Amino acid sequence: MPVERNRFILTRLATRLAPIALAVALSLGVTATARAQSLYELYEAARGFDAAYLAARALADSAVYKAEQAHALRRPGVGIGVTAARTGSDIPTSDTTKKDLNAAVNATQTLFNRGNDATIAQADKGVEAAKADVEAAEQDLIVRVSQAYFDVLAAQSALESAQANKRAIAEQLASAKRNFEVGTATITDTREAQARYDLATAQEVVADNDLRTKRIALDTLVGRNAVEPKPLAAPVTLESVLSGTVDAWVAPSEDSPPVRKARVALDVAKLETDKARAGHLPTVDFAASYGRGHNGTNGSQLSTSGPSAGSMLPFDISGPVTQSSIGVTLKLPLFAGFSVQNRVKETLLLEEQSRNNLEAARRSVAQATRQAYFGVESGQAQVKALEAAESSSQLALEATQLGYKVGVRVNLDVLNAQTQLFTTRRDLAKARYDVLVGSLKLRQAAGTLKPDDVLTVNRLLAK
Repeated sequence: MPVERNRFILTRLATRLAPIALAVALSLGVTATARAQSLYELYEAARGFDAAYLAARALADSAVYKAEQAHALRRPGVGIGVTAARTGSDIPTSDTTKKDLNAAVNATQTLFNRGNDATIAQADKGVEAAKADVEAAEQDLIVRVSQAYFDVLAAQSALESAQANKRAIAEQLASAKRNFEVGTATITDTREAQARYDLATAQEVVADNDLRTKRIALDTLVGRNAVEPKPLAAPVTLESVLSGTVDAWVAPSEDSPPVRKARVALDVAKLETDKARAGHLPTVDFAASYGRGHNGTNGSQLSTSGPSAGSMLPFDISGPVTQSSIGVTLKLPLFAGFSVQNRVKETLLLEEQSRNNLEAARRSVAQATRQAYFGVESGQAQVKALEAAESSSQLALEATQLGYKVGVRVNLDVLNAQTQLFTTRRDLAKARYDVLVGSLKLRQAAGTLKPDDVLTVNRLLAK
């Protein structure tokens, strides 16, 4: 009876918990599905989290306000001055106390100053350079997120290949042991399979640790935990990744952020020369002021004439005071110890330096674009070759397994064929991911990488 009662209670409990268990399982399944995120979703998350990108964007935003500070040189300056003073004097001939209270409004406006004009133009160029910097930072963020994203997928493929290889070797090891027990194989087959199994176990551990490391890197970059990237949709097609000739890719590199920034630096250097030459030019300023106040003076003074001669007579002088002025000031430098001439010579040489830096940037971008182009082209060829190798390795493994069963192949041949197949699959998966990342790096090198390119890669992922 106690046994039957316990069985009855367990049955009722299982019946009641079944819906709950199903709900939990479904919720876990939904959660696992929801955690799988696309490349574009993670890129958007990184744009609001990555410290390097946010720092570059803040610096670019600050350049606008820095330029506005320079523009203040063209705008009028207005100020208010208030003066309150008390002055006293005590000498043998007089005893005087003076009180002043004045308030004035002063305004100045620069009418002509070539040095200020050059400074303002340089500040505007600084905004252009900041925009190039933030664009380069955004392109760098796209590449870093994509690299981390596909590194995780490549590590997953490597781990899956290692696990599949280990399972296949385990089956071959079991087969070798059975054959040895029945006397149809030697102990050599068993030991060879055992050695391969131990090696596969070590490779699995390495692959698992590499996957953990890659996941941590991706989580840190996007600011989320346990990110699960979406794999490539099957069947995988990468024909649309690379189009056009290498010269067509190099042509737009003139507008890449590094070249634009170097061109801005040359413009700034030219303006610095204009500013240096402005040291010989006059400056014209307009100034105006208006003030009102109250002045009062009282005390006593020694009389020198009349009936009261020789005596101290009191006096009190006070009343409102109004002051106003308006004028134009012209300043013309005549000689400054040859400092202006030497400054011009210095800026001309710095201008030549900037010109050479611009040419170096152009050459560097063109070289990087060509290298990236041929890298993607080579990667696509490698993918096609590995796809053919995968098919051949599969057929070779099947033939080797059949030969082993009929006695024309040995156990080592099967182990080698298995290892070759799974190694090829691992290399194929990595080659595909390298091509996708390489296509983004190609656009980065050419200076044309945009968030829309992330969407293009995103369409190749599983839905």
